[in-house]
Amino acid sequence: MTGRVFTSFSIDRFSIIPAGEDRPDPCGIPIVLGRKGAFGSGEHETTASCLELLSVIPGIAGCRAIDLGAGTGILALAAARLGAALVIAVDLEWDAARSCAENAGLNRLENNIFSVCGELSCLRAQPVDLMMANIYADILLPLAARIVALTRPCGHILLSGIPLQDKFDIVNRYSSLGCRVIDSRIGEDFATYLFQTAAS
Repeated sequence: MTGRVFTSFSIDRFSIIPAGEDRPDPCGIPIVLGRKGAFGSGEHETTASCLELLSVIPGIAGCRAIDLGAGTGILALAAARLGAALVIAVDLEWDAARSCAENAGLNRLENNIFSVCGELSCLRAQPVDLMMANIYADILLPLAARIVALTRPCGHILLSGIPLQDKFDIVNRYSSLGCRVIDSRIGEDFATYLFQTAAS
């Protein structure tokens, strides 16, 4: 997959900046991405909604997180910029995993972001504080039990890439696993939900 060249832009508290370009003035929390912006530069409504919701999640500083379907790693980078101690960025595509690792280096966050080419099932069953997944509902639904199991009690699950016709199925499925919706963004074509897992 080849992305198009993009220019700097802002989303909520973040400024998305192509590698090699000067920081805009004013500049928000900087996230530098490779010039092509392949696998997600943040302009899509699903990524933008995730970045907005990341800003309101309490307790990100020092947390452990997973970014499932990471692409460029923009959500992993944003979480790390907000203070996450470790983000495991997982993607099935080798080029995406490599892009994520390169972007972590561009942001000097290679000690905070670990890029993995593979599936969620390849990760050890050690719960994280924050789970992020900007992927389609037909993946989020069958993985629901695994996603919830990998998120600690009272942790947060940020889900996007959900076509509007599937949003009720997602809410019902994750609610049945003890999660509750604490925030959401409903866009033109997609929905984004922030869930909190049950206390125990």
